[in-house]
Amino acid sequence: MTQRKYSVDSIGERIDGFLGSLLASAGFELRYKISDADPGESDFETPDVLVNFSGPDVDLLLANRAELLLALEQVTMEKLRFGSDEHSRLSFDANDYRLLRIEELRLSAQTAAEKVKRTGTPFRFNPMNSRERRVIHLALRGETAVRSESAGSGPGRQVVVYPAGMASLPDVPYVPPPRRDGPGERRGAPRPRGRR
Repeated sequence: MTQRKYSVDSIGERIDGFLGSLLASAGFELRYKISDADPGESDFETPDVLVNFSGPDVDLLLANRAELLLALEQVTMEKLRFGSDEHSRLSFDANDYRLLRIEELRLSAQTAAEKVKRTGTPFRFNPMNSRERRVIHLALRGETAVRSESAGSGPGRQVVVYPAGMASLPDVPYVPPPRRDGPGERRGAPRPRGRR
């Protein structure tokens, strides 16, 4: 079990001061509760301190795979001057998003492992943050027929699942799929002309 480094007593006031000011300036209608995490609650995430959001604007935090929630968590850790090795010690959540996302990733890892076993071909996940990559690795740690490793760099870092005896593939930079403006339209593609 990981030793607790932070608690509400040691950082709660600093989190509250930063978030209170930031959310008021942004005009969000959100409430949050800062609490010490229960030790050993999850095998996949073991934070020291939890910040749980509620309120009318919570859906804004969870839009686009919780992009704003994760951004708030990141800037709070920057404000607190957490080192990269300490990022797992603080966790922001709303409407049990983290729990649901962990379960989704765990199931995705198992599905990928089954596909790799069946086809003998490596499976490459889309890029994800370090916490989500860790969930994939932990979900596959008991598998003997496959192995997982992180590949790439920066925001393009991915998990690749290999058959157990296969050598790693060379790193291939992640190229995001083209964005679409609307149904069937690619950004920048010529639009069909109508009658005038």
